[in-house]
Amino acid sequence: MAGAMLRRWLAEGLDPVQVTVVTRSGTRAPDGVRSLTALPVDETPAILMLGFKPQQLDDIAPTLAHLNPAILLSILAGVEEPALASRIPAGAVVRMMPNLPVAIGQGVTALYTRSTDVAVRDAAEALARPLGVAPWVEDEARFDAVTALAGCGPAFVFRFIDALAQAGVGLGLAPELAQQLALATVDGAGAMAIGADAPPAVLADQVASPGGSTREGLNVLDADDALKRLMAETLTASERRNREMAAAARR
Repeated sequence: MAGAMLRRWLAEGLDPVQVTVVTRSGTRAPDGVRSLTALPVDETPAILMLGFKPQQLDDIAPTLAHLNPAILLSILAGVEEPALASRIPAGAVVRMMPNLPVAIGQGVTALYTRSTDVAVRDAAEALARPLGVAPWVEDEARFDAVTALAGCGPAFVFRFIDALAQAGVGLGLAPELAQQLALATVDGAGAMAIGADAPPAVLADQVASPGGSTREGLNVLDADDALKRLMAETLTASERRNREMAAAARR
């Protein structure tokens, strides 16, 4: 995810000379970006971004604790601000939760910080805006829910697209055609929903004529709130895992 964000920033005009990527191998950074296994001891980055797996925090944090950047950005799911601040001192900590479409500038990057410094918030927004929508979450307790919906959401949508296509194959369509139809249908419906004055639930009913084929299909999804219950269980499972990771990081 960090790599996808960086590539988008570079495509939007970020000077690669301003960026240093630190990895275990010290390789695989985009062209023009300095790639190291550790920052030189005499360098202090203005902005330090954490883009590794949350489970690696306690292994990696000690190697960064001396840096004291002005802003510490974290995309680590489930790792709360106090856990970050206690491990890596910084002027301010900003949590960012991007999702995969940030790679094409159509993602969601939720933001949270305790800082009231306008410069800190402006800097975070300046980085998030080229990636897509960048809402602030003012209550960190809600960040796990945001992660479950927006951060994990693209994977759930991909599953839905695949299921829609597979259902078409079950009706006799060629797999390639079914996938093409499913992808275009989700793309068009999403764009229409974004631009519509009515909420998606109302749009669904507007599409469905009484007694028609769309209504028959909606009756299956709506029976006993089947689709709503499935998505509620899905997001609850993801949120629960985020809370588990947060609890582990507090120890």
